[in-house]
Amino acid sequence: MAWRLYLSLKNKYIATAGPCFNNRLMTSQFITVEGIEGAGKTTQLAFIREVLEAAGKKVLPTREPGGTVLGEEIRSLLLQQRQQGMTAEAELLLLFAARAEHLHQVIRPALASGIWVLCDRFTEASYAYQGGGRGIAWERIAVLENWVQGELRPDLTLLFDLSAEQGLARAGRRGLMDRFESEELAFFQRVRNAYLEQASRHPDRYRIVDASRSVAVVRAEVEAILHPFLRESV
Repeated sequence: MAWRLYLSLKNKYIATAGPCFNNRLMTSQFITVEGIEGAGKTTQLAFIREVLEAAGKKVLPTREPGGTVLGEEIRSLLLQQRQQGMTAEAELLLLFAARAEHLHQVIRPALASGIWVLCDRFTEASYAYQGGGRGIAWERIAVLENWVQGELRPDLTLLFDLSAEQGLARAGRRGLMDRFESEELAFFQRVRNAYLEQASRHPDRYRIVDASRSVAVVRAEVEAILHPFLRESV
């Protein structure tokens, strides 16, 4: 689990951060990976980590919801099929509770010590799933975002984009589907549209990757995005 990896790294790297635990070293970067179900994030996350580590970066992979003991418990609760009656508001608040813990225990300490954080989903997913998918106003999500995160935002967000139809077809081949994967097609169409809207609002840090293509072609595009980013981050 990502949070166990973090704990193993903590004593080795965090000690060098000194008392300025909430400050961030300029050498560290926060990269998030987004996309609807079936977009191939898991496959590409492993490749992204390889590229970063090959460039000499210390990388902490993690995920949302999750990344901590509490976060993983919340993740399990959110994904359970028996929680179908959960309200959109409860869902959003649980996600931000997990995020607050994740930021405090994992993300901020890692960045403060110069470790690059590679996160499978972050607040962008809340805007997409709870905002676009569930219909919660983005203004409400922004209040939670600003409260929990302060000024912290990802340096780079890779959005793996494909149609909702193709994504669900891929996800269905994986076997049993969780509470989110079981949503109707229209839900994922709204989620995708919300992701694309975010990308249009934040073109400085979003990079859209066409995930409908083969793994090899997508990987080549990811590498083409990462190399200039690495050069600019020196």
